[in-house]
Amino acid sequence: MSRQNVARWRPSAAGADAPAPETLGAGLIDSHCHLQSLSADERERALDAARRRGVRGFLVPATRLDEAEDVLAFCHRHPDVWCALGVHPHEAGGWRAGDALRLAALLADAKAVAVGECGLDFHYDHAPRAVQVEVMREQWRLALDLGLPVVVHNRDSNEAMLSVVREPAFAGLAADFHSFAGGLAMARELLARGCYLGLSGMITFPRADNVREALAIAPPERLLIETDTPYLAPVPYRGQPNRPAYVVEVAHALAAATGETAEAVARQTSENFFRLFAKAGRRASDRHLAGRR
Repeated sequence: MSRQNVARWRPSAAGADAPAPETLGAGLIDSHCHLQSLSADERERALDAARRRGVRGFLVPATRLDEAEDVLAFCHRHPDVWCALGVHPHEAGGWRAGDALRLAALLADAKAVAVGECGLDFHYDHAPRAVQVEVMREQWRLALDLGLPVVVHNRDSNEAMLSVVREPAFAGLAADFHSFAGGLAMARELLARGCYLGLSGMITFPRADNVREALAIAPPERLLIETDTPYLAPVPYRGQPNRPAYVVEVAHALAAATGETAEAVARQTSENFFRLFAKAGRRASDRHLAGRR
């Protein structure tokens, strides 16, 4: 990262190479964790373990419309959990006429703060590519209509993804490109268009230079951190099921890469989360004001 970019983090750097502690007092947001993939008891234990380490917020992205009600019910049981609702590219083949209206109704819920997880996956190709592109477009159009951001999945589909990003209809789209691994050129274009980059446990992988090189140009105010639970566990948990508590390791890896403190990373990425997912920020503000009455 350039010296100018490092200087934009706050407060000033100190001790970025220290090992990750058991807790991080500044608070963190796990901006992408598929807690619906865990059993009911495991979800609760995962939240408790993360909170003990200083994690103060969680975003759960749906992958199918038929799991939306369960995800919403889970979110309503926890004031620090929000969700994105949408259809993952693996499930795009199941999209039907009328699903955009159905999704819009679900997104009216106060706990639904984004559209997604939607996007393209040309690695597995579980749905035809043309279908993936059109289902993503429909969800992006809905997000613009509703004034919500999108949570974007992109795997082995950089050129097709950028082709849609460049369409004039999507010039005003607010987006989190989660678990970003698109490399420097793609990062440059997305950042120029106002997108955010979600950094996962991949930032700790020895061969993930395509992830770390984006940090050379990424403004601190455009970065989020995530676990992508139960996938992509960071070092030293690689090979194990991922959990939201491990976002602490992601924060420390980002701190080490930028020369910052983990506390500064936690503070900045949390601010970024509530800026992008403004609906969650309004709910958090309401709870804070209620607590002061």
